[in-house]
Amino acid sequence: MYAFMEAFRAAMSSLMAHRMRSFLTTLGILIGTGSVIAVVSLVQGFSESIKSQFADIGGSTMTLQAENNNENFRTGKLNNIHFADLDALRYKVPGVGVVAPIMQVQTAGASYKGRTASPQIIATTTEFQAVRARFPEYGRFIVESDDKGRRRVAVIGAQLRDDLHMAENPVGEFFRIGNEWFKVVGMMEKQGELLGFSQDNYAVIPFDVGRALMGNNNEPFISASFTVQKMEEVEQVRERVKRAVRQSRGLKPGQENDFKVEAADTFIKQFDKITGTATAVLGGIVGISLLVGGIGIMNIMLVSVTERTREIGILKALGATRRDILIQFLLEAGLLALLGGIIGIILGYLVGMGIAAMIPGFPPAQAPLWVVIAAAGFSALVGVIFGIMPASKAASLDPIEALRFE
Repeated sequence: MYAFMEAFRAAMSSLMAHRMRSFLTTLGILIGTGSVIAVVSLVQGFSESIKSQFADIGGSTMTLQAENNNENFRTGKLNNIHFADLDALRYKVPGVGVVAPIMQVQTAGASYKGRTASPQIIATTTEFQAVRARFPEYGRFIVESDDKGRRRVAVIGAQLRDDLHMAENPVGEFFRIGNEWFKVVGMMEKQGELLGFSQDNYAVIPFDVGRALMGNNNEPFISASFTVQKMEEVEQVRERVKRAVRQSRGLKPGQENDFKVEAADTFIKQFDKITGTATAVLGGIVGISLLVGGIGIMNIMLVSVTERTREIGILKALGATRRDILIQFLLEAGLLALLGGIIGIILGYLVGMGIAAMIPGFPPAQAPLWVVIAAAGFSALVGVIFGIMPASKAASLDPIEALRFE
């Protein structure tokens, strides 16, 4: 241990004796590590933001929606979920809990006191807030009597309130959706932006009112969110739903499903895989600069060995072993890389935070502890690996020849 501490002290003394050269040598490692941390912190911050949007929707929540491929869009023959499919889901599938039908209503937009906006109009039932875990900030959500009585009431998002210049608490205000007047009975909690798009520019109206607005000439675009009564039966219920909906849609054996049933956390799992792959690829590409920095360390260490040949000869003459010389030069190379890595981690995180702050609506950068430890460890490893050749050369010097060196 004493020999190791002495080697560490000697390595630090050598680095401090050539401060500028040491700094320039670590510059490649610093830039490489900083770039890795900046990229990874941005990706991780974005990933955590996406997952937080779905944090309240558990794996027991599922969705039923139509599936369309390029051929459907090219021909204009789109698959839709029908009301009969909703009835099959609600009444014919054991294990299904709460069902919230969701219909996208096509209208001419919304208006209020001469101001206009183009919100998303969603027709649904009172179960929507329980299934999607969204609740009002002011007022209330749609209730069952609103749907049965086909009342012209609406629950709006914060962005629509701002676009129409309504009061802070818009409950009780009347505005138009298309050509129909609606009374605001609630405003939902603010969700913020996702991928640069507002999640609060919408109005929710009773489901049967939405059907009436669409009329009989337009086929509505419908989906459904529903819960599973028992978490451990998610896969069984998924298969039951598929069988019931296939029967409802008249699909014959061998025909592919033109709909899909997915768990709410499926998106999170897929997104985790995507961001994990992106982090590895981007980190690997940027990490190449660490290897360039390692080559710089090896080059300067070889120069250092040549400059200190007589010093090495004296150390060996005084009894230093090959192992002592090897450890000293390996420590020196490792310290060069580690110091550059630590500075790079700090600067990289600051750069990541700065970039995130400059992009409107982008989530704050996050650097997980494992990334910091991995970056610092890899930096030190690069220094040790590229320091092996110079250290081996120094340890192999003949003491007599080294003392004669001018």
